[in-house]
Amino acid sequence: MNNTKDTGGARSTPDAPSPRTLISRFPHLRQDFAASLVVFLVALPLCVGVAVASGVPAELGLVTGIVGGIVTGLMRGSSLQVSGPAAGLTVLVFEAVKEFGLPMLGAIVLVSGALQLLMGGLRLGRYFRAISVSVVEGMLAGIGLILIAGQLYPALAAKAPDSGLGKLAGLPGALLGALGDGTALASLALCAGTVAVLVLWKLAPARLRAVPGPLAAVGLATLAALLLGLPVATVEVQGLLGSVQPPPLGAFGELASVAAIGTVVAFTLIASAESLFSAAAVDRMHDGPRTAYDKELIAQGAGNAVCGLLGALPMTAVIVRSAANVQAGARTKASRVMHGVWLLLFAALLPGALAYIPIPALAGILIYSGAKLVPVRALASLWRQHRGEAVILAVTAASIVAVSMFEGVLIGLALAVAKTAWESSHVKLEVLEAADQGADTVEARLSGNATFLRLPKILDSLESLPTDRPLRLDLSGLHHLDHACRTALENWAERHSAAGIDPVRVTALRPRGEALGAV
Repeated sequence: MNNTKDTGGARSTPDAPSPRTLISRFPHLRQDFAASLVVFLVALPLCVGVAVASGVPAELGLVTGIVGGIVTGLMRGSSLQVSGPAAGLTVLVFEAVKEFGLPMLGAIVLVSGALQLLMGGLRLGRYFRAISVSVVEGMLAGIGLILIAGQLYPALAAKAPDSGLGKLAGLPGALLGALGDGTALASLALCAGTVAVLVLWKLAPARLRAVPGPLAAVGLATLAALLLGLPVATVEVQGLLGSVQPPPLGAFGELASVAAIGTVVAFTLIASAESLFSAAAVDRMHDGPRTAYDKELIAQGAGNAVCGLLGALPMTAVIVRSAANVQAGARTKASRVMHGVWLLLFAALLPGALAYIPIPALAGILIYSGAKLVPVRALASLWRQHRGEAVILAVTAASIVAVSMFEGVLIGLALAVAKTAWESSHVKLEVLEAADQGADTVEARLSGNATFLRLPKILDSLESLPTDRPLRLDLSGLHHLDHACRTALENWAERHSAAGIDPVRVTALRPRGEALGAV
């Protein structure tokens, strides 16, 4: 069949696709285009703010946002969640840059991305859903507390201490020192105004709310700083290509240290957990296709590998951008890809515009974002319903603030495992007369899960039994009997028989009725 048309003997080429044909091929293009603009406006100040708070050039935050939109956005996994530099990794990135240097950051991010690709290929993505929610919420709460404390210092035109406890302890002195400093007061006022705009933006008229809150807050703060001539620090800008620095080969050799390996593991686990938990949250916001967790982990790994090659910040799925994407009416992954294109065009064509953004305004955005990471209401509700989970959340958060991110998460996981093991080790002891063994025979029946955690309780109960009568120990009701309990029961049986006035026979049964032996 010939697609050309005959027009008086002349042959013409096929007509170009009309707008109607384009819409028929991409039925959701209009919704995705509008949503991409909204996500771009939300992502722009967040990319810059996270980069500045992480101690790296502002352009690297934009690079990660571009890669998250274009590279990760094109891949399968979660169709509507948006990736980029996340406030949740700010503290960890800052510590890594301080300890290892900026050139080393790319190597760490690249290896972390490779590990995510490996875990996704091994179909381990689904298992991240088994991580205790209390540990994850505690991790985010600890990050939020450090983020708030750390960003109060640039809001006061002061230098932040290095440790989490140092940041908290130094705040009273920093506030007192700012009282007589006009520059510090101007900076604090601009930061407070930014936070106020973010908090009150939901009360603005509907037409104004069409502009994303973060963009409005940064825009108003920038305008105020320019019109009032406020003596506040602004973002330092370099060329986008000049800020891209692939990690040198020597940096990979330095990854063999214990500290570097711990940082890589922390990057990998935290970024993966945050992304996949974000995917689960986004799935609850829409009725479209559900997340394929293993594919999403591969997409995150590919994005982080590219970010590592470019020497940029690590990426995760960001719930703020993802929620904005869903609420703006996005239908397909085209919205997040286009948002990456808008970031690229802005960074390439208007990089000088970043130099007008006041750092206190970005600090205000991150303080607001950090406050949203601290689940105050959820903690109060959790304390009323599940106090053990509330303790895990609080201990994880406090450990992250007091020690570091990696150790704090490990402490939280260890506490969650210990709590689960303790709650699953329920043992019940019943003592009754055994008619088939004679009227004087006592039968002790154990049921449940006999582990070393409940061993003191088991032995206290058994040692309270009489030693002058025949006794039969029945373990057939046990679902689990670990080695420590088995050994302790055998030793107790021997002691019980030796202590009897008359010859005593103790018959012990294995779970499900198999004979263990007689003493």
